[in-house]
Amino acid sequence: MTAVALRARRSLGTFARSDVAGPLAILALLVLVATLTTDRFMRIQNLRNLGLEMAIVAIIAIGSTLVILTAQIDLSPGSIVALTSMTTALLVTTSHVGIVLTFILMLLLGAGAGLVNGFFCSYGRIPSFIFTLATLSIYQGLAFYENGGTPIFGLTGLSEVFYGELAGIPYPFIYVVVLYAVAWAYLRYTRGGRRIYAVGGNESAARLVGIKVNRVRMKVFVIAGTLAAFGGLLMSAQLDSGSPGYGDGVELQAIAAAVIGGASLFGGQGSVIATLIGATIITVVQNVLNLHSVGTAWQNITTGIIIAIAVGIDMWRGEVGRIALARWGRLRPGRPGQEPPAADSAAGKEDRDRARAGV
Repeated sequence: MTAVALRARRSLGTFARSDVAGPLAILALLVLVATLTTDRFMRIQNLRNLGLEMAIVAIIAIGSTLVILTAQIDLSPGSIVALTSMTTALLVTTSHVGIVLTFILMLLLGAGAGLVNGFFCSYGRIPSFIFTLATLSIYQGLAFYENGGTPIFGLTGLSEVFYGELAGIPYPFIYVVVLYAVAWAYLRYTRGGRRIYAVGGNESAARLVGIKVNRVRMKVFVIAGTLAAFGGLLMSAQLDSGSPGYGDGVELQAIAAAVIGGASLFGGQGSVIATLIGATIITVVQNVLNLHSVGTAWQNITTGIIIAIAVGIDMWRGEVGRIALARWGRLRPGRPGQEPPAADSAAGKEDRDRARAGV
């Protein structure tokens, strides 16, 4: 085997063991099925719409991934999207606040909502699943309270700011690339990113080495809330309106994107790049179902099945891997002429010593 072929084989093996290999293979299979079942999938307009739909889920999924890496869960992003959407609509249409100031205030609103989640889930020691389930209801109720549950339309100027184009590339694509690049670099090259993995991987060990676990967890909840608010701004700009119904189910899609991408619900394992692929998988599935005129009920059922499979894979991946390795070890044939090693008994050791001495 030549040196080039050997390097190629090693590179292929390294890629196959990487976090993105599995999700990327699933995505490739989905794209192949979609292309073969409908000729509308590969049309430029459909791919453009697919990318715009994916952008919101992908951005929110960054925050969900960071929370999951610390062995927590956040169920409130969807309601933060709704709250942000309604507040944005009121500020723009009723209070006539400028777009830039509205953007800053909404990010602060999302950060504040995340701060509430993070404080009580870390310092308050309330299980994150329970507390964020409560804030999901609270933030959703606030969104309904703001305008009596009535949507607000005509958000002048919002679409141009958030859905314009730069050199023919829609802004949401740029947002996704920049945010994922920053998140990837932060997790891979900074002390803060390593602390996030450490807290999720082994909380006790993280405390022993001086990591402030509660502070790390509160930080990721704040980031998740801020990104959810940004997603709410994008959704309001896309639909030119604000509604307390926006963001419904987004939190499950974001969590599913992270888990499909290989993030472990037990914490300490995951990659934001794989999360991006997971978000694309969910969007492609929904897009294909829409192209085949599948009803909303079956779309919800399909999304639920995907989430259940992803969680099941996460729960059983370690056990399945150990079983597979054990079976492979038993089935793998030994080298020709190779005898099984003798038992390391006293008699065997004595025979080997005599052989070495030439006796």
